[in-house]
Amino acid sequence: MNAAELRQKDVAGVKDEIKALQKAHFGLRMQKATQQLGNTGTLSQTRRAIARAKTILAQKQAAK
Repeated sequence: MNAAELRQKDVAGVKDEIKALQKAHFGLRMQKATQQLGNTGTLSQTRRAIARAKTILAQKQAAK
């Protein structure tokens, strides 16, 4: 999900997206630990997506 799509969501929607991304990142870390993850680049992609969502959440909360 890109930044423009996240900005269209409300605060609760962004929080839900962060939870989903964190859950996906945890699953990827477990796959990496058990040598089941083929593309390790997805770890950095999800980590950056989490950071992007948290940044937008902070911007939304500061705007209140």
